[in-house]
Amino acid sequence: MTSYKIKELNPKDFNKCNNIWDMVKKPKMAKMFYDELVSGNRITFVYLENNGFIGEGSLVFKNNDPDYTIPDKRIYLSHMIVKKGYRNRGIGGIMLDYLIDYAKQLGYKEIALGVDTDNLNARHLYEKMGFTNVLFIGEDKYGEYVKLLKKLK
Repeated sequence: MTSYKIKELNPKDFNKCNNIWDMVKKPKMAKMFYDELVSGNRITFVYLENNGFIGEGSLVFKNNDPDYTIPDKRIYLSHMIVKKGYRNRGIGGIMLDYLIDYAKQLGYKEIALGVDTDNLNARHLYEKMGFTNVLFIGEDKYGEYVKLLKKLK
């Protein structure tokens, strides 16, 4: 059994997430995530194996889309990703459990996310974990996506 840990990302370690996803190819996204992290609007957790960054997932407190955030009620699960080569090993489920529990501890009643409609593995995981309420199906510059909601008990 591989030993792992999940820890809160310190902004000074933000560039290590390039190990998980290519920040150079997505500079606007990387800058937005970093700015939100520094401002305290985003909290990011990383999944580490042997101190290597393998997975990442964030909770965002406020954004301009009421489907994703409602103050003190609904939090947005953003950019959950597992490094290629480590997928289909249960890491996404471990990360998702952790983020859901963290949102509950913060007192949120709902958690929402967006996922590409063609990302079948992620959609299956989200549905299995209770993200069964469809808020919206639409398209943006990245393609068709769906917004899903889970009620937290």
